[in-house]
Amino acid sequence: MRDQDEKLNKGELIDIKSLIGDADGGDYSLDDIMAEYGRTSPADLPEQAQPDVPQPKGNVVPFPGTQPLPRLNLEEPEEGGPEESGPEEPEPEAEEPPEVPRPEPESQSAPIIPFPQEESVLSAFLKDLGKKADDYADRMFEEDEAIDKREVRRLERLIPGTDQEEVEEDPPDLRWRRPKRPEPLPPDIPPRELAKRYSRGLKWMRMRVLLIFLLILMALGQAALPLLGAAWMPALDQPQLQCWVAVGLLGAGVLLAFDVLFVGIVRAFRLRVGMDTLAALACGFTLADGVELALSGQPADRLPYTLVCLAGLFFQLHGVYHKRCALRLSCRTAGAASAPYRVTLDPGKWSERDTYCKWSGTAEGFGSQIQADDGAQRIFRRICPLLLLGDITFALLASTGGGHPERLLWALSALFTATAAFGGSLVYGRPFHKAARRLSVSGAALAGWPGMPGSRKGNCVLLTDTDLFPPGYVELNGFKVMGDYSAERVVAYTATLIRDSGSGLEKLFHDQLRSMGGLMRRADGLQCHEGGGLSANIRGEQVLVGSAAFMKLMEVKLPQGLNVKSAVFCAIDGALAGIFALSYTLPDTVFPALEALMMEKVEPVLATRDFNLIPAMLQQRFKLAADKMAFPPVERRRELSAPEQDHGDTITALLCREGLLPFAESITAAKRLRWATRLGASLCCAGSLLGMLLAAYLTSVGAYTSLSPLNLLIYLLTWLAPVWFLSGWVHQF
Repeated sequence: MRDQDEKLNKGELIDIKSLIGDADGGDYSLDDIMAEYGRTSPADLPEQAQPDVPQPKGNVVPFPGTQPLPRLNLEEPEEGGPEESGPEEPEPEAEEPPEVPRPEPESQSAPIIPFPQEESVLSAFLKDLGKKADDYADRMFEEDEAIDKREVRRLERLIPGTDQEEVEEDPPDLRWRRPKRPEPLPPDIPPRELAKRYSRGLKWMRMRVLLIFLLILMALGQAALPLLGAAWMPALDQPQLQCWVAVGLLGAGVLLAFDVLFVGIVRAFRLRVGMDTLAALACGFTLADGVELALSGQPADRLPYTLVCLAGLFFQLHGVYHKRCALRLSCRTAGAASAPYRVTLDPGKWSERDTYCKWSGTAEGFGSQIQADDGAQRIFRRICPLLLLGDITFALLASTGGGHPERLLWALSALFTATAAFGGSLVYGRPFHKAARRLSVSGAALAGWPGMPGSRKGNCVLLTDTDLFPPGYVELNGFKVMGDYSAERVVAYTATLIRDSGSGLEKLFHDQLRSMGGLMRRADGLQCHEGGGLSANIRGEQVLVGSAAFMKLMEVKLPQGLNVKSAVFCAIDGALAGIFALSYTLPDTVFPALEALMMEKVEPVLATRDFNLIPAMLQQRFKLAADKMAFPPVERRRELSAPEQDHGDTITALLCREGLLPFAESITAAKRLRWATRLGASLCCAGSLLGMLLAAYLTSVGAYTSLSPLNLLIYLLTWLAPVWFLSGWVHQF
């Protein structure tokens, strides 16, 4: 027993059963052990104060401490249990729970050893979470140490970086916006037939514009000579005669522009009132006012608004002439190719943004779109009916309502003349003509107004291989066959993979194979790799075709000292089989085309399939701003450039030539024409509204001098100036 006590004093672990079960075969209970340590037995505690302590099982491990464990006195055990030390507990009272006294130890050297308490659910959860975090951190550092950093740097150097799409998880709710109902379009007519139709009468229309300009000069002299102190010939210097002269000049102008005025009247019956309708009514009321002045017996102290109406007819006919010239040029350009490229704006094509796409198709739908109403006419259809009602209302208030019924025709003439803006037909006709003239040189034609409203949201454009490098701008400088492979076999393998991938190099390698008398093979399991290459199985052989970086990535040995800037490599079963040296020549028109797109904030998206056309190559060799272009992953590029993908039905333009220039110019012209048309139409409506209010006030007070033909002409020309200069800005890109 002394040996056991010495072991306890030294802090060694022993089996408690060996201590309590070797004396006469007796066993020590928990009460005996607690009494030995100077603690109160749990059985002696009141029922309410007994802790829920689990019973120990198996070996008892001593609690760590700085002092040695107290010696156990096991030599003289008693029958009833070990002797108890410490004061007795008081009897519990009935009113309140008893307090458990803390027993004092026998000596100062004997520490109090607390029993372990039951762990709460929260602490267990936190402890388990911390353990998992430590384990994860250990594994993370182990994985980081296991990664070969040299291999990572090698892959980053050989694989070009790509851009990922920005997809909105929660798109804005636009259900409250009711979609616009599409307007019915005219019948679809072939572009060539439309071009012939629009060509008829253009020379005579131009002649009529010049004749009306001569009438304006005569009316200007009639109105300005009295102000300068000069006079007409004595035989003509009579008020009634001057009124008849003014009526005759305006009547001649109405006859010269009768077709334009007739269209305006027809629009009114179709509930599509426009500026041409207001111009026709202004001419009619001015003629009636002039006839009334000439037939009145009293000397006239004013002239009718012949000068202003003739100026309005001149600009109205001039704008119609520009629009017909633009329609003729666009239809003639669109009919020049039997299978033109169609430019459409596909919604949500790239990164949830509307994107312009160019794809091969027909001219179907071009004839119906080109005949539709333009953007200015659509704005005028909403504003001009209000102006028409306002003119009639204010004229009645200024004349009959003010007690001057004799002013009715003058008020109607003044109000409608001030409301019919000079730029009604120039807003769209003149800029459209200038844009069509420039686009026809590059082989592009805008498909009317229906393809332009969506250009506000079109801020991306897909560029393919042939957009950057049209046929003829990539040449094969030569090739070299390695190993024991035949030249026809290497060329056929390479041409087959390039054909199946849809690369822009297809025609180049197909022509080379055909010149050698070879045939294409059948490839299985074609894969396009992000590193810039292709892989497939041909007759049981693994064929790799790609750039030099792709061959290094696939661990294909290349000749030492190889100095080829752009080449196509072919490897068969891991061995280099052929090298094809290529020469890329970027057209000079690519630089201004990309500059025009970026000025309009249209982001180019490289949907190329030629593995050599990567942003690094375009930036290093051709100094293109590749950092401003999006470069999707290889699979996404194949989806965006797939010929069988769906496109929109509305055409923005038709292209009859290859290359980026007609594509970029048609997009730029469409965006600018839409912006200029809507801004110009808004300016015309603002000028008409203000002119109506001023004319209503001046006619109500009878201010003939303030509302003279010259003053009204100057006012309308002032509002025409911004529209005129704006229409000349559209084609300046």
